[in-house]
Amino acid sequence: MAKALLGYVGGSDPRLLAEMRRLQQRVQDLESELVRIQAENDALTAAASHDSLLEDIDVPQAEPALT
Repeated sequence: MAKALLGYVGGSDPRLLAEMRRLQQRVQDLESELVRIQAENDALTAAASHDSLLEDIDVPQAEPALT
């Protein structure tokens, strides 16, 4: 009955299986790129915290914002 509900007449459609494999590969590629970019971002954040330009600016007192 499940096969009838999903529209299967005889076996799996090879085009559907190929598309599913392609999409799974794309998801894996995107996940690995995300991990790489997060590691790069963490490294940049760590480097920026050591060489912060804001630490070199001497401001004795905060100035009020103009509205």
